[in-house]
Amino acid sequence: MTQGFFISFEGGEGAGKSTQIRRLAERLQAAGHDVVVTREPGGSPGAEAIRELLVNGAADRWSPVTETLLMYAARRDHVERVIRPALARGAVVLCDRFADSTRAYQGAGGDAPASLIASLEDHVLSGTVPDLTLILDLPAEIGLERAEARGGAARFESKGLAFHERLRAGYLEIARREPERCVVIEANADIDAVTAAISRTVDQRLER
Repeated sequence: MTQGFFISFEGGEGAGKSTQIRRLAERLQAAGHDVVVTREPGGSPGAEAIRELLVNGAADRWSPVTETLLMYAARRDHVERVIRPALARGAVVLCDRFADSTRAYQGAGGDAPASLIASLEDHVLSGTVPDLTLILDLPAEIGLERAEARGGAARFESKGLAFHERLRAGYLEIARREPERCVVIEANADIDAVTAAISRTVDQRLER
């Protein structure tokens, strides 16, 4: 593979992204791929510093617009320092969240203007978008229960069920609008069944 392949994993809290990314990374590495596993917000030293501002504190610490700007400051550093160099050398990049998270969390969930998010995508990403986005979908209530049990990113979990139902709907709308890039994976299923569905999808895309 001379050109890399960029896969993002999306979904609400408790969808099981971390487990599935780890499993896919191990499988792809065993098949001989150079694999880079990263995350957002974060993924580079500068972006990780901004992550601390985003995931800690009260639910209303930042307005949706301020959150969006912080997310894109972190994302630009991450893209410049990690994602683009990895793709340039032919690696498969597996990213736990990317731009669709801003559309869902700050946009659908928080009512940040879609025009602002679209403008930032255009200017900040400059064409660096996933080749494949896997949206792990499950009912928001179940996801929050899972997230609470594991002790996850409390600031976003504390935004309440209605918020998480809006962002779930936001993700499904993204998938509806961009079916060539996005594949919805039923995450409220046996963990091995989720892994198998992801593996089939990734294999098909990599073969192209």
